[in-house]
Amino acid sequence: MTRRRLTAFVVPLALAGFLLTAGGTTAQSRQPSQSPVDISPGAIRFDPGQPELTISYSHSDLDLEYVRKDAAASDGCSTRNHEETEEAVVRPGTGHVTLAGVRYELEQFHFHTPSEHRFQGRADPLEMHFVHRSAAGKLLVIGVPLRAGAHSTVDDVLAKLAPECGETVALEDFDLNSLLPRNRGTLRYNGSLTTAPFTEGVQWFLMSEQTVAPATIARFQGLFSGGNARAPQPLNGRHLTAVPQT
Repeated sequence: MTRRRLTAFVVPLALAGFLLTAGGTTAQSRQPSQSPVDISPGAIRFDPGQPELTISYSHSDLDLEYVRKDAAASDGCSTRNHEETEEAVVRPGTGHVTLAGVRYELEQFHFHTPSEHRFQGRADPLEMHFVHRSAAGKLLVIGVPLRAGAHSTVDDVLAKLAPECGETVALEDFDLNSLLPRNRGTLRYNGSLTTAPFTEGVQWFLMSEQTVAPATIARFQGLFSGGNARAPQPLNGRHLTAVPQT
């Protein structure tokens, strides 16, 4: 693929909402294949021959809950640990993906501000992670940057945030498929969890952006005013594989 065509493919994935000035944590790891990463055009390889990622999402009720990391702290209910988030738990069997004959069940999706994956140092206001697990316990995560724009189903998920020390928010009959962008092209790489214990062996599939209303961004950033994103980790010679939508 020519550089011009590659750039045209990558730009929707470029996480170009704003220049990051704060909010990312500085946690580094001595492990070689950590996430998230800062994407540069030179690290991308085009390979349409990669196995297709088949996405099979249906409708599900959701439980939006606040994930706590400081439950033992006396002031935990009023402070924000940088690894805490809002997480939507899906009903078993309502979503899965298939890659090279292996099925990965969708367990939950959650949010970070600013976006954890960046493009040449730039980040979007939010990023959404769909976490899938195979029967063997292997993880596959779809990452979707969120930027200000037209209303989407994501706005409905984040219309009312769950409090840190309170009840979950019950949401009925969501079309999980509508949460993803229409463009299902991906940038793929092998990485890790972005929260402790930063386990490696996670397959990452980064998609193009989804839009959310500015009010939704402000609501989430108001809860996590210090950010809840991990800083980019070294690529250490890794490449990202660009696979267009089939």
